[in-house]
Amino acid sequence: MDTKELLKKVRKIEIKTRRLSDHIFGGEYHSTFKGRGMTFSEVRQYQFGDDVRNIDWNVTARYNEPYIKVFEEERELTMMLMVDISGSELFGTTNQFKNEIVTEISATLAFSALQNNDKVGIILFSDQIELFIPPKKGKTHALRIIRELLEFKPKSNKTDIAQALKFLSSVMKKKAIVFVLSDFIDDGYEKTLKITGSKHDLTGIRVFDEREESIPNLGMIQVEDAETGKLQLVNTQSKKVRNAYAKFHRERVTYFKESFTKSGCGTLDCRVDESYVKKLLGYFKRRG
Repeated sequence: MDTKELLKKVRKIEIKTRRLSDHIFGGEYHSTFKGRGMTFSEVRQYQFGDDVRNIDWNVTARYNEPYIKVFEEERELTMMLMVDISGSELFGTTNQFKNEIVTEISATLAFSALQNNDKVGIILFSDQIELFIPPKKGKTHALRIIRELLEFKPKSNKTDIAQALKFLSSVMKKKAIVFVLSDFIDDGYEKTLKITGSKHDLTGIRVFDEREESIPNLGMIQVEDAETGKLQLVNTQSKKVRNAYAKFHRERVTYFKESFTKSGCGTLDCRVDESYVKKLLGYFKRRG
């Protein structure tokens, strides 16, 4: 992808996702993810109905009339986007590939956070940490994140979600809002997820294609494993083969949902041919 084409794609995604974050998700994001607590703002004269527990006795004694402390919500938060860029994300049978939907969701979340003056960072992972961009504020920073999502080429095609979660814990010492975007065709991450979920506000967004749920009867076909590159012939006429594949998929989905639920984390399913806007908005409303 040349520079001109890349900038054009970045701009297209920016226009679409900023409109969503400005007009749809901004307020929902603010009400869903609260600040860390209350911080002191100022003192003012006591008014009827104020909580007497907030009286500032030092200032009251100095001026011989009651003053109270005013507190406000400490709004600034940090959002971390953890994005799976393994080989299986380059799949799609309808309008878009999974990785294209992941990029749009990531951009929408990033602009929603920036609108609320929060920092945003990103971790791109496969079975290793491919790229880490520390959290920062500002439009330029958000556009860099989009550029990396569009053009970054991973060294590996495999997936290791547990490894990515361990890295998050090592670089993020303070509580963050974390979104893990993946198809979650992986297992063995539940233990690490429990540890990470106890520290951060974590949500798993599973992006998938309907054709991953089952194999249609197409006769004998050659398929390639997107993560290993291995080619093999598959007899899709065999009901046993189709059932085995469907069972494998169900097991991965069940593992994802049960692992996140047990760890106190949120989950969201986004099929590539469905509106992620409705899914995200519904999730924010339920949480808010």
